[in-house]
Amino acid sequence: MKIDHFFTPEMLTDPSIPYEKRRSLLLEASRRYLDHHQARIRAKHDAGASGASVVGSLTSMIDTLIRNLYRSVSADVPENLFGACVLVALGGYGRGELNPRSDIDLMFFYSGKDKDFAEKISERMLYLLWDLGLDVGYSVRTDADCLQMADKDITARTALLDSRYLVGDEDLYQDYMRKVLAVVLSSNTGDFIRQKLDENARRLKKYGSSVYLLEPNIKEGEGGLRDLHAALWITRVKFKARNLRELIIKGVLTEREGEEFEAALDYLWRLRNHLHYLSSRKNEQMQFDKQEMLAQFFGYRDSRHGLAVEQFMQDYYSQATRIEHIASSLIAKATQQDDPGSRILGYLTRRVVDDGFYILRGELRLSDEALFERDPAAMMKAFLLSQRHGVPLNISVKGLIRDNLRRLNDKVRRTRAINEMFLEILRSPKGVAETLRDMHHLQFLNRFIPEFGRIYCKVQHDAYHIYTVDIHTLFAVEEVTKVWQGVYREKKPVLTQVANDIEKRELLLLAVLFHDIGKGEGKDHCNKGADMIPTIARRLGLNREDSRRLEFLVRNHLKMAHISQRRDLHDDRLILDFARSMGMSENLRMLYLLTFADIKAVGPDVWSEWKGFLLQELYEKAYMVLERGDFQLEKRSEKVRNRKRKVLALLQDDYDPKAIRDALKTMSTRYLLSYRSAEIAAHLRLSFSRQNKALALQVEHVPEQEYSQVTIATLDVPGLFSKITGVMAANNINILGAQINTRSNGIVLDILQVRSSAGTIIADEAKWRHVEEDLAAVLEGRVKVDTLVKKMQRPSFLTEKARPRIPTRVEIDNRASQEYTVIDIYTHDKVGLLYDITKTLKELGLYIGVAKISTKVDQAGDTFYVQDIFSQKILQEDKVAEIRQKLLLSLDGENPSETTPQ
Repeated sequence: MKIDHFFTPEMLTDPSIPYEKRRSLLLEASRRYLDHHQARIRAKHDAGASGASVVGSLTSMIDTLIRNLYRSVSADVPENLFGACVLVALGGYGRGELNPRSDIDLMFFYSGKDKDFAEKISERMLYLLWDLGLDVGYSVRTDADCLQMADKDITARTALLDSRYLVGDEDLYQDYMRKVLAVVLSSNTGDFIRQKLDENARRLKKYGSSVYLLEPNIKEGEGGLRDLHAALWITRVKFKARNLRELIIKGVLTEREGEEFEAALDYLWRLRNHLHYLSSRKNEQMQFDKQEMLAQFFGYRDSRHGLAVEQFMQDYYSQATRIEHIASSLIAKATQQDDPGSRILGYLTRRVVDDGFYILRGELRLSDEALFERDPAAMMKAFLLSQRHGVPLNISVKGLIRDNLRRLNDKVRRTRAINEMFLEILRSPKGVAETLRDMHHLQFLNRFIPEFGRIYCKVQHDAYHIYTVDIHTLFAVEEVTKVWQGVYREKKPVLTQVANDIEKRELLLLAVLFHDIGKGEGKDHCNKGADMIPTIARRLGLNREDSRRLEFLVRNHLKMAHISQRRDLHDDRLILDFARSMGMSENLRMLYLLTFADIKAVGPDVWSEWKGFLLQELYEKAYMVLERGDFQLEKRSEKVRNRKRKVLALLQDDYDPKAIRDALKTMSTRYLLSYRSAEIAAHLRLSFSRQNKALALQVEHVPEQEYSQVTIATLDVPGLFSKITGVMAANNINILGAQINTRSNGIVLDILQVRSSAGTIIADEAKWRHVEEDLAAVLEGRVKVDTLVKKMQRPSFLTEKARPRIPTRVEIDNRASQEYTVIDIYTHDKVGLLYDITKTLKELGLYIGVAKISTKVDQAGDTFYVQDIFSQKILQEDKVAEIRQKLLLSLDGENPSETTPQ
């Protein structure tokens, strides 16, 4: 529909009609115009129009509106005020890149003598645009104002670079081009580039200096629109070009590179258009809920390879990686200095380091650009030489590697030379992680190890996995190298010593590199990844022993984390079975390091010193069994007698020996074997100190593991542990683990490992006194625990951030323990979750012996060792089904009828 259908000549240009009357007509017509064209453009977008087409239509729509409004508001300006003014589009609008909710940046440029006219026009225009609900930024300036602002403010100078004529005095705009734009483009080039690079670094620090963030910002984050803008600004100033086309004409970019740049913009524009349409206000961040909507809009569907949203995000990360490469390559062209002014001796001297390779200006370069065509294995040599000499690859070498990736066929991959160089890179004491990152960034790693290519930019749609699978893997490699470098020597001496005892470091790094390759094949990634190892090992030229060890590590890489975090480490039979499964100490050592690196590299909120403590405890116990060699447990009865004698000796000077013997008789063999003599003596001291009180409570802080241990001595009552968890929840205290020991005389000793909800030790003594008072009140019946928990669960007026929710699962295992039924619960974390679970278990008539609590960001994985009222495992199928059903209903009301029994 043409503009004439909305704006009549009378309302636009007839000075005989008073402006106020024309203004109301203009507003009504403008609203109709915007409503019509915005709906038309949205329909165009929904029908599959390109990003560039929609952006162009939105820009054209606003251009037309502004030009007509300008003509109307200037039609009746009195002659004594009339002067020269030109309306200039700046920033994204100046580039002609409007998305649905973009800002509209305008400058009213005037000659020094026409200020009154410019201010009159700007005032009328701006109030009209604001009344229409448009987000408008503006300035009223002369050439002197522009140059002064550009000199002081890098952002203002950048905005001026993207100037575009809209409407007004064309001669004045030519003056602006000559007096302002030409100066801005050419003055202080070096200073502008330095400031822009600094600004870039600050931006990435704020919005995330990784393409692979969980909820990426598609404008400001790495691999987003601002990367392309920054690259274009810097190269335009460097090479004095007004736009991308001029950079191609001047030979800075090839036609193909220009097409890649425009394609990258088009991809991001289409995404941003839909993100804006989905949001009620300007939004640049692809939040979880928006990711799912975007995936659906762009036609992704769930398949055996992954959820639709995971496939969509995998493609996004792949595109963002390519965009970051386009931008960084362009910036590199502008920032390569002919005379860097380095004082390093030999910096400007060409130094040959191998056939076809030399170092100049601190970069590795090629003496023959056809080298990779003749010898594709030389690409691996480039990475090896870069690592060995500690210099980066020159931008042209990187480009040649990308251009020749197709030459890495199966024949080349199997050559002895290329594999020996790869293993040499892994054996190096320096630069391993950095070199692998370069290989990944240039997509060389994907071609050299095709199985790794299957996890390239692979996404797991949850709040737990912060990075894509491939980036997580590279971070895990970095964690292992940091252990070898001694970064964790003080805080993790055992881990550091174990790392230094590894015989073949390159084999461990291969295990880390391949531990998640099965995720490209769907579920059961441990076994699927392990099944790939024999093929990969043959290709790499590994011997049979190394191949088998590598396969073992990949197949079992989740085992130590699962057992340490979710199983009872006081269970001797469990430790014995785990040690047997390791086969030999070297397998255990490597698996310990692989597990540490895997957890540490998931994300900043996943690793904790408590998890590290549990992992080390499992390692040390299994190592002792392996080193003993006979796999035989000490005679339990003899060990129990010795422990009782030592406890008596420790306490007999302070307490009646008969009272001590009587107390020891009430203790289970399991308890006596689980704790050292000094620990049992300390527990008895606490029990004796209780006397006639409801409870005795002791708190010990363990700063190196970042938790506190709370020991509670009391009398057994129905649902005791549920009451304890409720009091802890009401006081905002997180339970990490719990060991529940009930003596035959009804005295209970519960040992809890806890920390604050912020993950820190709670050192406030007043807080612990309050906890003790609350617990006493609950045990004595003066306060109901439900009342305390409900106070903590008051509704929040803040909207919870959308996150992918995992379905609640309840798995019941009667094989993991000889004495207990083990219940594993996986669900979404919430305040009071542990209380809800323990309350349900109490209502089911179950007694908890051990609890292990694991929270990964917003996912809870809690384990409970339970028995019935007769201290027996729950073996009846109908009772097992009832437990699962009641737990699912109490957690989220799910109907468990379709839940498969475990």
